[in-house]
Amino acid sequence: MAALLKRLVTSGAAYQASSVLSAILALGTLPLYTRHLTKAEYGYAETLLTFIIFSSILLRAGVGEAFVRLYFDDEDGNRRDDLARTATLFVAITTTVAVGILLLFAEPMSRLIIGESDPELMELGLLGLWAFTNLEMAYALLRVDERRRAYLIASCGNVVLTVALTITLVVVRDGGARGYLLGNYGASAVILLGLWWTMRHRVGLWRPRRRGLRPMLRFGVPTVPAEGTTYALNVVDRSYLLHSQGAGEAGLYALAVKLATVVIVAVRGFQYAWPPLAYSVTDDGEAKRLYSRVTTYYVLVTGLVVAGIVLLGRWVVRLLAAPEYFEAHTALPWLAFGWALYGLLLVFVTIAGRAKVTTRTFPGAVAGLSVNVLVLLWLTGPLGIVGAGIALCAAYVVMLAIVHVLTRRAFAVPFEWGRLAVLLLVLGGLAIGGELLLPTDGWAGFLSRAVVAAAIPAVLLGLGFLDASERAGLRSLSTQMRARLARRGAVDEE
Repeated sequence: MAALLKRLVTSGAAYQASSVLSAILALGTLPLYTRHLTKAEYGYAETLLTFIIFSSILLRAGVGEAFVRLYFDDEDGNRRDDLARTATLFVAITTTVAVGILLLFAEPMSRLIIGESDPELMELGLLGLWAFTNLEMAYALLRVDERRRAYLIASCGNVVLTVALTITLVVVRDGGARGYLLGNYGASAVILLGLWWTMRHRVGLWRPRRRGLRPMLRFGVPTVPAEGTTYALNVVDRSYLLHSQGAGEAGLYALAVKLATVVIVAVRGFQYAWPPLAYSVTDDGEAKRLYSRVTTYYVLVTGLVVAGIVLLGRWVVRLLAAPEYFEAHTALPWLAFGWALYGLLLVFVTIAGRAKVTTRTFPGAVAGLSVNVLVLLWLTGPLGIVGAGIALCAAYVVMLAIVHVLTRRAFAVPFEWGRLAVLLLVLGGLAIGGELLLPTDGWAGFLSRAVVAAAIPAVLLGLGFLDASERAGLRSLSTQMRARLARRGAVDEE
């Protein structure tokens, strides 16, 4: 168990490194972007970004997810290479053909998606769709082999190039929403071409293969409705806000999503590291124990982050955004919670994938989307972006409940319900209590809330949340760290 958790943390750290760098640079550049992009421009650009990711799910037809799952069913290197070539060629063909056709309808599509006639902005969005989808497939090749160093170089290079291009186009050249999109996905296209060349022996463009496509489609296509419906939550809320409340409100909501980056970083690292590890464990009993423990740790880590955002989100917005964006803080806690719930849903999606009952996630996704739409219609009018955030959380809660019920018989995981309940009571109680009772501005508010956030781990320890093996592990880690510090001190004295 310890070795598996170490693999998850190591892989997650490698996959998170680019997300952490991206988060740092994104948050650091927010003061620039929010002063050079109007709320409407920011709303248009971010709405198109969500359209790109949603469309990418449809175009991949589940092949990327199927590739990761089926890759571990065969240990023969040549057949694995054939599978990789088939998957990359399929994605390259579907994206090229689809984008080529959609470019002919850029103007009406821009009216449909952002409510404005802007074919040039739509064309840049389609470039992003092509680059993003193929880059995700290229990253999958690195992930299945756990080539962490190569992934780190490529993803961090993408982040740095993206920020450099975006600052140049948005801030220096005043390119508005067009510059924002081109900076994001022009860099992705460059990194994609570099990865295609360096991994050319496994990319089907140079050595086409058809072997393995049918099994991948049989596994992957049934996952598309559920995955697409799940991500549609992110499309529906922004689109509804843009068309009903205006582009400015969509811009505020998009900024709140961006400021939830600290949760998104954790979820993205987990999303990339978890499936290869979860599927590589062949013993079902060991897998069940691993899934249970990972779920507890995931709730602990993301719960601490969400609690911190609930308590201190106002100050984050004031620090990083232009004054006209300050209202975004009202939706920030809900969006952070929603992203944490999305990451938790990945555990149940993996359970369905392991049991090869991927169709069972679809009813939950449909129910979640339906709840999302109903709550949007009910609460967005009186509550604005807060209503949209609540709708997102409600949808994920419903999805989690339904997917768990439909998958627990196929692969029953003994979740640590008692410990999870303790986490929810402590994290939720202190975060909500602090939000309702403590000052909302000034140094008194900031310091009192920071003290509450810092006290949460101590309260959990005091309640005996950690079991004996975990306490022993912490003591061992503490001893190792003290020994390292002592050795460093001795070296420094010499």
